[in-house]
Amino acid sequence: MFKTGGVGRSKLKRLLRLLQASLALAFVAMPAQSQVQPTEAEPMRWLVRDVPPYFSYVDGKAPQRVSDLQNGEIDGFLRLLIGHLPQYRHEFFDAGFPRFEAMVRQQGQTLCSALHVRTPERLDWLYFTHLYPPLFSRQIHLIVRRESWPKFEALGNTVQLADVLAQTKLEGLLPRGRAYGPKIDALLQARGEQAPKTIVAAKGMHLLAMLRAGRMDYTLDYPATVDEFLRSAGPGSELLKIPLAEARSTMVATLACSRTPEGKRQIEAIDQAVRKLAQDPQREAWIRAWRGDSLDDQDRMRLKRYMDDRARGGSQVE
Repeated sequence: MFKTGGVGRSKLKRLLRLLQASLALAFVAMPAQSQVQPTEAEPMRWLVRDVPPYFSYVDGKAPQRVSDLQNGEIDGFLRLLIGHLPQYRHEFFDAGFPRFEAMVRQQGQTLCSALHVRTPERLDWLYFTHLYPPLFSRQIHLIVRRESWPKFEALGNTVQLADVLAQTKLEGLLPRGRAYGPKIDALLQARGEQAPKTIVAAKGMHLLAMLRAGRMDYTLDYPATVDEFLRSAGPGSELLKIPLAEARSTMVATLACSRTPEGKRQIEAIDQAVRKLAQDPQREAWIRAWRGDSLDDQDRMRLKRYMDDRARGGSQVE
């Protein structure tokens, strides 16, 4: 019995030594195996479009990285905003509004856009937050050829779009999927089949070039977009920019993300980044770097009041 017990104890000791050795090896190996690997940052994918001077491409190429963003009203603000979102990996893709909508609504992708105006219909599939107040440069105008002005002259210097739409002999053409603010959108929708025709503005297709060529009588756009087009397009018909009374309803600049769980997290992070920009002690400096001398006194005061409210207020996500 004693001998058998000795063998048992001897085996037990060997097993204990083997177990201790295994634990020691595991302990030595554990740091290398269990080091916390840096997780890849969640992507934040941004819609981009070449719509100078608001959002501009360099040599016709969409931005590939944040450093490629220019300093227009939209791309410049986006660059500032991304600086306060280091927790995300920022990616950019070029697409038209109809394709963007299909990617979000039909394919369920989580995407963000600084190019979408808030509308009641878009709230069904996008979250929105506010960026900055409406500036004069972003008021939609009626764009016509100078030689066509006699057709519009009786409507006055500040035109009611409703009066333009009532002129059935005037043919308008608009980009498909674009929103212009609640009053203009409501007028266009109310016209039904009699509303101006729309087309998918493919890359390289410019409605202002089509207007110059006499393909239609008018379109709607921002004055700065027309100025940029005329600078780059060369000689041709002069285009006039006629203020629209309904354009005064233009809402604050907005940013949107897909109405998905990931999109909700992202729009909340973006909203917080906007508030950080508004609270920045160097706010005047970044506003000057962003807009330069393009702001008149009225726009500058409007922007200051908005940022003061944004700095003190809470979330604007809807």
